[in-house]
Amino acid sequence: MIIETQEDVTAAVLREMHRTPDSRTKEILGTLVRHLHAFVREVKLTEGEFQEAVAVVNAIGQRTTPSHNEGMLMAGALGLSNLICLLNNGGNGARPTQANNLGPFWRADSPACADGDSIVRSPTPGPELRFKGWVGDAEGRPIAGAQVEIWHPSPVGLYENQDPTQADMNLRGKFTTAPDGGFSFRSVKPSGYPVPVDGPTGALLRAQGRHNFRPAHIHFLIHKSGFKTIASQVYDPEDPHLETDSQFGVTKALIGNFVKEGEHYSLAFTFVLEPGESRLPRPPISGKAPAAPR
Repeated sequence: MIIETQEDVTAAVLREMHRTPDSRTKEILGTLVRHLHAFVREVKLTEGEFQEAVAVVNAIGQRTTPSHNEGMLMAGALGLSNLICLLNNGGNGARPTQANNLGPFWRADSPACADGDSIVRSPTPGPELRFKGWVGDAEGRPIAGAQVEIWHPSPVGLYENQDPTQADMNLRGKFTTAPDGGFSFRSVKPSGYPVPVDGPTGALLRAQGRHNFRPAHIHFLIHKSGFKTIASQVYDPEDPHLETDSQFGVTKALIGNFVKEGEHYSLAFTFVLEPGESRLPRPPISGKAPAAPR
């Protein structure tokens, strides 16, 4: 198709998609083109702004390393991660769900642990946390043999992949639910933390006058054949950034109850799985940041 006017561009692109063999791919790409072209027309995007946008996309890739996933960070800062999560869980958005953002810090192959084990693998100052969880179905029946992966930041606000001073896989572990659906572990109470701002996500937050903090939370990834795999996060209700999470992850269903008991904290939580595809996600990172040269 020879282009005569700006209106012809969208039609030409869509026409060339007719050979796309996979119907779902054709639907997604066609809808993307229509919305993207409509966006450009609505905001009257200038050539300079387009060049800046391409530079941001390039910078997202350039900033991504084995220990840092800028694309996942940006998706969270735009609210995309939690929107996609809520659209695909809780009966496709019909009811509350314990599913939440996977986030940019999950690593595969965390160490297998026995029930009640500590996931502290190197000196990590902070108050002890004792967690007890249960996994069940929508009818309240326990789900035994579910794999539950745990990860969270240290009390100074760094995940082990960001912090060369922490042991490999510190504050990470993999547990299996008992016949009653239960599992437990010991750790240290996590803190809220600032997400990295030395890349495109930081530039986005500064342009909008937003802070870059996440409220304190613990991550869970629950996997069991016959049930939809969910990523989840349980949040500290006392965190000052609970209502202004820079990654828009906090939902009412995931606000926990951290109870102070003497010198330690306890936390109990129940997760509900839905029938569906049992598939582990693609890990957003694969390793630790290297130590700074001396």
